[in-house]
Amino acid sequence: MGDWGPVIIAVVLFVLLSPGLLFQIPGRHRVVEFGNMQTSGASFIVHAVIFFGLVAIFLVVIGVHIYTG
Repeated sequence: MGDWGPVIIAVVLFVLLSPGLLFQIPGRHRVVEFGNMQTSGASFIVHAVIFFGLVAIFLVVIGVHIYTG
């Protein structure tokens, strides 16, 4: 019986927080840009920090578990 919670949470957050896919913080011309499909070093760092924070909240604080079998 495997715990798929961390895997699913990490994959979903990775897709949603990819810089430039849905939104980008900071954008090239504005603070937030939506769907521009471009990225920069600053936006990479901001999105990585947001990703780490959300993964820590979901997996450590809340303790999401999805068991199979």
